[in-house]
Amino acid sequence: DIKTAVSEAVTNAIVHGYPDSIGKVVVKVRVCPENTLEITVRDYGRGIPDVDRARQPMYTTGGAERSGMGFTIMESFMDRLSVRSVPGKGTAVVMKKRLAPRLKAAK
Repeated sequence: DIKTAVSEAVTNAIVHGYPDSIGKVVVKVRVCPENTLEITVRDYGRGIPDVDRARQPMYTTGGAERSGMGFTIMESFMDRLSVRSVPGKGTAVVMKKRLAPRLKAAK
């Protein structure tokens, strides 16, 4: 579900990007050719030092109350997921999902 993936991305940006402060999170959405939806969630917070490790299930920097399943959930609901991050400058998560064409209503 697209809503779930976006919710996870925004939650990760808030919880992990700004653990001790309030910061900016930007969500961009566009429809690309071939009915592909592209959603980018970007923060300008602390960044991720090891993206490969952070994408592993059960890994978290958010404390005992966090499950460490955010990227796994995003990947399961989207067709493609890429993560770019620079420590001290922030993180961008780009998710893509091909949408099924809508059926025309019968008259």
